[in-house]
Amino acid sequence: MAADALTAWHRILKSRDPRGLDALLADAVVFHSPVVHSPQAGKAITTMYLAAALQVFGNDSFRYVRELVGACDAVLEFMVEIDGLTVNGVDMIRWDEHGQIVDFKVMLRPLKAVQLIHQQMAALLAARR
Repeated sequence: MAADALTAWHRILKSRDPRGLDALLADAVVFHSPVVHSPQAGKAITTMYLAAALQVFGNDSFRYVRELVGACDAVLEFMVEIDGLTVNGVDMIRWDEHGQIVDFKVMLRPLKAVQLIHQQMAALLAARR
């Protein structure tokens, strides 16, 4: 299942098209944002966050620089440049036996990146509500 879940995630990321998230995310998925204090539970809110992230992070500079993959989880380190700032982060993804993501955690650095991402994500999410 690792290859299926990761292949699907990479396909969504490359296309910047969130339509594939519905099949990839489990109904009870939990999303952990670097800028929201509490975990966000459920497919709808996780889809909302990941779709916004595809817009904020989705430029030609985005690349995974390291992937550590286990039987049911992966840690994907990424680099991206946004508004002239180099952002370094980690996606920690866990999936179930059906190949659906059940937990998605994003961690970012440096602090300036966290502040920039918070600002841009907040604007996108506010516009969608």
